[in-house]
Amino acid sequence: MNVPFLDLKAQYKTLKQEIDNKILEVVESQKFILGSEVTELEKKIASYTETKYAIGVSSGSDALIVSLMALGIGKDDAIVTTPFTFFATVGAIIRVGARVVFCDIDKKTYNMNPDSLEDVIKVEIKKQSSSRVRAIIPVHLYGQCADMAPILASAEKYNLSVIEDAAQAIGAGYPSPSGVKNACGMGDLGILSFFPSKNLGAFGDGGMILTDNEKLAEKVRILRVHGAQNKYFHDIIGGNFRLDSIQAAVLLVKLKYLDHWSQKRQHNALLYDRLFDETGLTAKGILQVPDAVYKPIGIPRYHIYNQYVIRAKKRDELQKYLTSKRIATAIYYPLALHLQKCFAYLGYKEGDFPETEKATTEVLALPIFPELDNDQQEYIVASIKEFYEIGY
Repeated sequence: MNVPFLDLKAQYKTLKQEIDNKILEVVESQKFILGSEVTELEKKIASYTETKYAIGVSSGSDALIVSLMALGIGKDDAIVTTPFTFFATVGAIIRVGARVVFCDIDKKTYNMNPDSLEDVIKVEIKKQSSSRVRAIIPVHLYGQCADMAPILASAEKYNLSVIEDAAQAIGAGYPSPSGVKNACGMGDLGILSFFPSKNLGAFGDGGMILTDNEKLAEKVRILRVHGAQNKYFHDIIGGNFRLDSIQAAVLLVKLKYLDHWSQKRQHNALLYDRLFDETGLTAKGILQVPDAVYKPIGIPRYHIYNQYVIRAKKRDELQKYLTSKRIATAIYYPLALHLQKCFAYLGYKEGDFPETEKATTEVLALPIFPELDNDQQEYIVASIKEFYEIGY
């Protein structure tokens, strides 16, 4: 049996006529830049995330950069985030000239540890360095929200802005006393990525910035078109951060099916949980499966499983074995950002963030895409069980 990590061809096959027709409409209109499709998508994503304003941009990476620019962050500013995330989270901070400050992750969710965050902020304040902390970027990794209540409390306490990196978490929910909050609807700004492998993926790059702040929304709109409110009259320095109409057209079609796909991912995750429980590997501590930390009873959208990530002993050997069985897997992420060569100048060293570093040696993402069938999942779990039974 062959099990791909993601099967976008299967998804496209079911939507081919609808998507092709929508793309053809754009081609016939010849309106490729910030056309009506972009405006319609912005309205629908704002409604979906229960935010007031949505601004389409060129990618999730650019969404982070533009969000930082909108907050006026640059030289002499510091941003706190996690070292266990995709490069773009930290790359955006560096590109606007700010300094990165890392804090460790929670070992269950892989997201920012609020206790570590508080400690890091206090240390930065005591340093009285030339750069001061201006903002926090929590990352909703793998499709589950970071523990936002204490993060937001710290932000309020120290007068910091919050940018939610929800590149992997469109549709994820976070429980609060006033009800479930949507990813991107809790901080000052939130960002989405429409990279093809995301739960809502375009046919190329694309992103979105969400906010309830009208002034920030207007500034983002200006920044994405080279800082011009009126064409050829530039109030500020921006860039070319526009979402094109063809990508918006594809996303408009796919958005209608997003909740169904998320439910399929959740179904697949529950089946994995049951199958792994039956192997006994989780009870023996050989494997750990994702912990549904924020699963309020009766709330369907808490974790949308952009990835289903296990922690495994002898992870690298297991991955090689699964490859030999024609099962595709991925490691998100094999080297923490504080140990990346390009960030050596920050002065961090091995051992500074133990939970992050431990995770990089153990995490393994299994196929979780909506079209995955039960037989494939049973084959994956049986192969993992077999790996450990034959003495690896």
